[in-house]
Amino acid sequence: MSSGDPFLSVVIPLYNERDNVEELHRQLRAALEPAGRSFELLLVDDGSTDGTPALLRALQERDPAVRVLELRRNFGQTAAFSAGFDHARGEVVVTSDGDLQNDPADIPRLVAKLDDELDMVCGWRQHRRDPPSKRIPSWFANRLISWSTGVTLHDYGCSLKAIRREVVENLRLYGEMHRFIPAVASWMGVSVAELPVNHRPRTRGKSKYGIGRTFRVLIDLFTVKFLLAYGTRPAHLFGVMGLSAGGIGFLILLYLSYVKLALDEAIGDRPLLMLGVLLLLIGVLLVNFGLLGELLVRTYHESQGKPIYMLKKPRRAAAAPEPEPALRAR
Repeated sequence: MSSGDPFLSVVIPLYNERDNVEELHRQLRAALEPAGRSFELLLVDDGSTDGTPALLRALQERDPAVRVLELRRNFGQTAAFSAGFDHARGEVVVTSDGDLQNDPADIPRLVAKLDDELDMVCGWRQHRRDPPSKRIPSWFANRLISWSTGVTLHDYGCSLKAIRREVVENLRLYGEMHRFIPAVASWMGVSVAELPVNHRPRTRGKSKYGIGRTFRVLIDLFTVKFLLAYGTRPAHLFGVMGLSAGGIGFLILLYLSYVKLALDEAIGDRPLLMLGVLLLLIGVLLVNFGLLGELLVRTYHESQGKPIYMLKKPRRAAAAPEPEPALRAR
């Protein structure tokens, strides 16, 4: 990071949020300017069709802190966040939504919390101002994600987060994985905390949330779980499954061989014979899948230079406060 880069990068995806753009910009500046730290506002237009891009370009012309990224079409919120991460220059990256339900006034609180030797601080919409059709599926999803990933959070769906740059630089997101950022980053050994934040009802624009997103999130959860547990050792998963299935099949065939050879009974018409052969073949196939997975993982890591570990970056010591001038004797 060069000396001219800002301290803070705020990444906000927007899709058809024309009615919120001006007020969002006003509230962001009102929240960040008093902190006295340099910042940039990375506003990512995700293929809007309602005039949002023109408003964003106008903001960029009159405010040097605003940087606009325009995606060619609607790629989704995860892709918009990823684009913002790729172009962020700040030491700390803050993510938020563009619908004004997240309160920009909470951003300085999240950034200040990072000073407690943390790598990521996630917002927790403790008093969420959404209808039950959103809150109930989210409640179940948060508990399922926490249980399956081992990273326990109350609110995975809250986009308001403060993340250190070294964490963001190593995130690779796709699908609906922006909500799994704490879990995806957990392989780096990041320290994560939650902070209750203000949540407001949507007053302008239209929500893009639908029940279909819930199913996509569940599918991505399986992917995240696999990558966290077996991303660098797929043979451990397929090998155990294959050896188990193959072992059971082998025992079945061993028993049937005893019945045929020792007891001289017919086994050709027994369903157990077909089951034993099937389990043995499945076991062989699964073991081969594991070996192929290991070859692919090794090729990927060696060709892409992807690290299998992360070093902890030393924190810069906070500047000591200047001593107060001594009082002169009268």
